[in-house]
Amino acid sequence: MKREIFDISQVKEDDWGDNVVAIKRVAKTVKGGRTMRFSALVVVGDKNGHVGCGLGKALEVPEAIRKGKEAAFKNIVTIPVNDERSIPHDYIGKFGASTVLLKKAPEGTGIIAGGPARSVLELAGIRNIRTKSLGSNNKTNVVLATLQGLTSMKTPEQFAALRGKSVAEITD
Repeated sequence: MKREIFDISQVKEDDWGDNVVAIKRVAKTVKGGRTMRFSALVVVGDKNGHVGCGLGKALEVPEAIRKGKEAAFKNIVTIPVNDERSIPHDYIGKFGASTVLLKKAPEGTGIIAGGPARSVLELAGIRNIRTKSLGSNNKTNVVLATLQGLTSMKTPEQFAALRGKSVAEITD
């Protein structure tokens, strides 16, 4: 898995999109009563093969979103996208109890995916894909399973290099 570290201060906001997938209110019971905090799951991407997700926690929603966005920029990964703006091959991504089936689709199909997986795929720049979320529907785990599946994929060039063959020999 390729990890790139991006400095959030040098990133132009125009180039990167972000999407708040989930905001949860979390309560902690203490001696004096309950303290309320917020947890925000944020996905960022440049719609050109780079995407990341982060979790931010704070006393207020805007601060949790800001922290989640910063965490997402620290976890940017590069994913392979083919000429049809789809994935190179079918794959199953797993994280925790969540499983996401990612299927290659021809041009014109669009993004057929549920909410958490859709936000990752849109911000990654994928336009043609079919997905199915299996197992747990926990939004955090679905996002991380989608990212795991996307980062584990290899291009035909990578497969050819591993086997010491040309791309034409493998694709035939």
